[in-house]
Amino acid sequence: MAGYIVRRVLQAIPVLLGTTFLIYFMVFAMPGDPIVGLFGEKTPPPAVLEQLRERYNLDQPFIVQYFIFLGNIFRGDLGVSFSGQPVVEILAQTFPVTLRLAFLSTIFLMVGGIAAGLVSGLRKGGIFDASALVVSLIFISLPIFVVGFVGQFVFGIQLEWFRTTVGSGAPWSDLVLPAIVLATGSFAQIVRLTRASVIETESQDFVRTAASKGLSRNRIVPVHILRNSLIPVVTYLGVDFGVLMVGAVVTEGIFNVPGVGRTVYQAIIRGENPTVVAFVTVMVLIYLVVNLLIDLFYAVLDPRIRYAK
Repeated sequence: MAGYIVRRVLQAIPVLLGTTFLIYFMVFAMPGDPIVGLFGEKTPPPAVLEQLRERYNLDQPFIVQYFIFLGNIFRGDLGVSFSGQPVVEILAQTFPVTLRLAFLSTIFLMVGGIAAGLVSGLRKGGIFDASALVVSLIFISLPIFVVGFVGQFVFGIQLEWFRTTVGSGAPWSDLVLPAIVLATGSFAQIVRLTRASVIETESQDFVRTAASKGLSRNRIVPVHILRNSLIPVVTYLGVDFGVLMVGAVVTEGIFNVPGVGRTVYQAIIRGENPTVVAFVTVMVLIYLVVNLLIDLFYAVLDPRIRYAK
């Protein structure tokens, strides 16, 4: 197990370097001068512009800027935004909010999606199965911003069950509706994936053997069917958690959630390269760690999986 973890960490290094290099290059290649953009329609003195470019190393060639960035990252320095605030402080303010939002969305997916997919798979061809497939098809077809505005209007304005926007401090209760909206897109995938996996597992010989030994249905379903059906679902949830962390831009914008997605979007609009690259780098690290944990969790779900060799 320890050797497997070491190999995965070593494999993550080129992934991290390649990703950060690509992101840095894309941000570097963006048109316009971000320093000039800071002043809007005003024209600052050339000396001020040069001073700011030198402060943020923008007067250096691309490759020099990249290695300076890498060196700072390995020292734990994420840089300073164009507003003068350390990026680590911005990250400390926004990351917990997005983490809570992604956590709630994942809980909804695990409870609602897996349960619906399990029942749908066990009752293949029934009314529940047909209804679940239709609902999942609707969720897949609807853009996330449509689901967001409909949820905001129905549950926030008409029924008044939730606040339409997230208040100061982003309390858990305010994040429930945004988390449900954020989960709708992946909900359909989880339902269909769980359903297909349950149907396949139910037809396996070991399930029929368990039934022939006289085990009750209440024992066979959770221990032999559901447990062995969760490996592809857990894989998807692991990948999706990383996507939820960095891909909640639209949802955070609709509900005014002060999280990572909205901050990165605003940083891109303002051309704040240090903030964009630092945030993306941290998100890549989180994504790699989550995927490693998911791989290790496979051994819990399927005892046949070993990482010794």
